[in-house]
Amino acid sequence: MAFILPTDIDSRPVTVIGAGTLGRRIALMFATRGGEARIYDPDQAVGDQAVAFVAEHVAEVAAKVEGGRPGTAVAYTDEAAALAGAWLVVEAVPERLDLKKQVFAQLDEEADSDAILASNSSSYPTSQFIDGVARPERVVNMHFYMPPHQAAVDLMSDGKTDRAVLDFLLQELPRYGVYPFEARKESTGFIFNRIWAAIKRESLAVVAEGVATPHDVDRMWEINMGLKAGPFRMMDRVGLDVVLDIENHYAAENPNLPEGPRELLRRYVDAGHLGAKTGRGFYDDYRSHDA
Repeated sequence: MAFILPTDIDSRPVTVIGAGTLGRRIALMFATRGGEARIYDPDQAVGDQAVAFVAEHVAEVAAKVEGGRPGTAVAYTDEAAALAGAWLVVEAVPERLDLKKQVFAQLDEEADSDAILASNSSSYPTSQFIDGVARPERVVNMHFYMPPHQAAVDLMSDGKTDRAVLDFLLQELPRYGVYPFEARKESTGFIFNRIWAAIKRESLAVVAEGVATPHDVDRMWEINMGLKAGPFRMMDRVGLDVVLDIENHYAAENPNLPEGPRELLRRYVDAGHLGAKTGRGFYDDYRSHDA
C-alpha cells in the first residue's frame, strides 16, 4: 500500500518518545529550524530535564544549521497529546524487543495517519517489531549516533517501508543538521554501528582481561586517532545499560561472541554506575549532560 507523505512539515511538530540521553539530543536537532520538538516521557522530571537540555543548547546548534533558528521543546506525560499533529515520531526507548513492539502498535494507532514512525533502535531492525502495526509502509529505522557532534543517521526499511518515505527523509533530514545514509539491505547494527561494535567490544575485552585500564585505552585512542574521546568515554555518554542491552542482542544473534565484555559491563550496571547520566561509569567526573 502506498503511503501518503506528510505535508506542511515546517508548521508541524516532531515528537520523540523517550527523554533519555539520545531522546533529548534527537529533540534538540529537530528544534533547530524554529519549530516545536515534543518529548514524551511518563516521568515528568526526566521530561523537564530534557527540555532544559534543549533550551540550553538549541541556539548554539541552530546557528550551525543552514537556515536554522532556535525552536522550542515541550515535555508531555500524555502520549496522545504529544502525538497530535506530529509529522514524524521518533521512538527512543530502551533496547527491549517486547517494549518496542508495544510502543509501535500504540503509535500506529494514535499518531496522525500521515505521520512517519521511526525507531532510533541501535541494534534491532524495525522488521522485528511491527507485528501489531497495521501500516508498516510508514515505519522505518532512523538510528542517530550522538548528535550534534556525531550527526550521521542510519535509515533502513522494515522490508515494507514505502520507497517514498526513505527518499523523503533522505531529502529532509539534512535541513535539521543531521545527515542520513541508507542501509541498502537489512543489517543488524546498520552501517557505522557494525564497525563501532567491533571496536567497542575489543576495547571492553582488553580491560576485562586485565591488559589495560579504560583510561589508558582512551588516552591511546586520543593520541593515535586525534579524537577528543575514546571508546570508554563514548560508552559512558551513551549509557552503560544501553551498551549492555545492545551487546546482549548481538550475543543472542551470535553465541560465539566473547562473554568478557558483557561481564565487565554487568558489573558497572549492577552497581548503578551507568555513565554520564548517573554521574559515574568508567569515569566519575560528570557534572552535567554536555551537548
